[in-house]
Amino acid sequence: MSVLTIRDVPEDQVRVLKTRAAQAGKSLQAYMQELIARETTKPTMTEMAAQLEREAAAEYTTDDVLTALDEGRLGR
Repeated sequence: MSVLTIRDVPEDQVRVLKTRAAQAGKSLQAYMQELIARETTKPTMTEMAAQLEREAAAEYTTDDVLTALDEGRLGR
């Protein structure tokens, strides 16, 4: 696991983070790890747009769709 150091964080922001961590029953470190995990698991708008572009560009034939439907029906 990596170590992350953030310098020059304004005291009022640190105070808010410490308060929120305490209200959540967590240490500041655990609270910040949770924030980072939450932020890194949701895609950005740019990432979502790129994914949609890739999906929209995918080319499927009628046979591909019919085969997928048949396979789905057999799996029931």
